[in-house]
Amino acid sequence: MTRQNVRWGILATGGIAATFTADLVDLPDAEVVAVASRSPEPAKAFAERFGIPRAYGDWESLAMDEEVDIVYVATPHTAHRAAAGLCLEAGRNVLCEKPFTLNVREAGELVALARENGRFLMEAMWMYCNPVVRRLKALVDDGAIGEVRSVQADFGIAGPFPATHRLRDPALGGGALLDLGVYPVSFAQLLLGEPADVVARATLSEEGVDLQTGALLSWDDGALASVHCSIVGGTATSASVTGSKGRIDVPYGFFFPERFVLHRDGREAEEFTADPADGPRNSLRHEAAEAMRALRAGETESPLVPLDGTLAVMRTLDAIRDRVGVRYPGEVR
Repeated sequence: MTRQNVRWGILATGGIAATFTADLVDLPDAEVVAVASRSPEPAKAFAERFGIPRAYGDWESLAMDEEVDIVYVATPHTAHRAAAGLCLEAGRNVLCEKPFTLNVREAGELVALARENGRFLMEAMWMYCNPVVRRLKALVDDGAIGEVRSVQADFGIAGPFPATHRLRDPALGGGALLDLGVYPVSFAQLLLGEPADVVARATLSEEGVDLQTGALLSWDDGALASVHCSIVGGTATSASVTGSKGRIDVPYGFFFPERFVLHRDGREAEEFTADPADGPRNSLRHEAAEAMRALRAGETESPLVPLDGTLAVMRTLDAIRDRVGVRYPGEVR
């Protein structure tokens, strides 16, 4: 790309699409030029809300819009394969919400499409782009706590959610794991890579989705990770990384942290806090900025959110679902 401004298209008009679009306002080199929904009315309302010049009542028109540099896919994850695939086949670059797809087969198809067409593709794993998380990873990579021996992370919300809610709807890929558990699993794999083995247990709903799931991930070098997610109880939503020479504790909101504490053997604890210049801790702008940086650099994937890493997380999520017996209607694995 030779232009400074990156022209965005927004595919879907729900809550996360609105949050992302609002956060793009903080980026002076971002321009939202089009939005699409399955019907004209929500697209027009979304366009009026955010001052977007073009509103489409179908996905195909957005995918074919030559004045769109990159499409942000914000549909429910059951539609990610179809929506992102349509855009990639039309020559658009794509930032796709997480969980990336329903399963690793679908994820692999999107990655193959992006690579075949030379298009940029990235999972919208904002945690990986968060400056505080990046600082934490850099410290771990530099050996601040020695060799990582264990990781703990949890994400639970209290609910209760009725059977009609999307989080309990099998047709929408409901359950705690894909919606919430993707964060603890992604955090563990950010630091340790793909596990060699997975053990998991879950409490299932009458509809057949997981209400809460716990998993123990293990690596060949002896490292372990304990991850938990729930839609029936609010958890601490915290994380801890223990190494051979110390520990890092991340308090509430580990996937968009304001601070973390580094404990090194024989030294005073050190607290690392977010830089106010980086903006609100819950902003999605960091993932957007990374996607735009990569596009201007001519990259087809981000080193912060590499596609092979996304595929590895999807394999782990598939393995956990296999262990606990969650399958979705019409799913092909």
